[in-house]
Parts: sequence; C-alpha cells; structure tokens
Amino acid sequence: MDIRSAKELTDAVGEEIGVGPWVQITQEMVNAFAKLSGDNQWIHVDVERALNSPWNGTIAHGNLVLSMGPYLRGYSLNVPMRYGLNYGLDRLRFPAPLPVGSRVRMHSTVAQAERTENQLQFVMRNTVELEGSEKPVMVSEPITRYYLDTSKDS
Repeated sequence: MDIRSAKELTDAVGEEIGVGPWVQITQEMVNAFAKLSGDNQWIHVDVERALNSPWNGTIAHGNLVLSMGPYLRGYSLNVPMRYGLNYGLDRLRFPAPLPVGSRVRMHSTVAQAERTENQLQFVMRNTVELEGSEKPVMVSEPITRYYLDTSKDS
C-alpha cells in the first residue's frame, strides 16, 4: 500500500497496510551483521559448531531482523514531511529463532496514529513471519515521528 497523506495514515489505524516480499536470510548477512555489531556469538557465526545446537545450524541475530524492518516492509509512506525520526519501540519480542537459510516476510499494521498541527506520530505493529512456521521470529511496535511539511496538503 502507498500512504500519501497524514489523513490516509490516521484513517488506516487497525488495518494491515503491507506484507513484504519473502527474503532469504543468508550466512553472509549474519556474518556481516556480526562484524558490524561486534556480536560474534558462535550460534550466529560458527557454522560447524552450530550443527550440534538445538537448531542444527546457525541462527540470525534478533537485532539483525529488527534492523531489516525498512527492507522487509511491504508498504510505502509518502507523507509530505520535512523529516522523520525513529522515536522508539513500545514492544519488541523474538518469539522464535530464525535459522540461517530460512525465508521471512513482514506484515505491518497501523497500531496508532496521531496528528498535531505539524507532527504525525504513529506506531506500526510489525510481525516477521518465518516461512513454514506458525510462530513469528519477531514482533515489534516501532514509534515514528514525522515533522510535516505543512505547506503541502497532508
């Protein structure tokens, strides 16, 4: 879905506005994230050792999945704004591990949206689905604040 105004976003509260494409999580992605974050725990990066783990292989970092939110989403927000900021998280859970090599996709629902004269603050409920599993690998509720361009109809 393509949201083009503050009103469209506030009107969408309670609605799923996007399901992203399936994305395969590779060992290369996990290794790059481990290097960047400094989290080199063996369960993420030691392929041989992880074969003897409960998951029979490496698993992705939960924070890697969180950081992939913009890449995984299946909607676009084209609300006229001067700038937007991540404001925080109301909720973040990793209910199931994400085995490397698996595919995931994100479902996004507008949980809350409130507009003031020059701001739009909204909360998305993002659920990252693991292909073939009933349990998601991540549920998050990021809060975003847009500082609106009030010279345009928003």
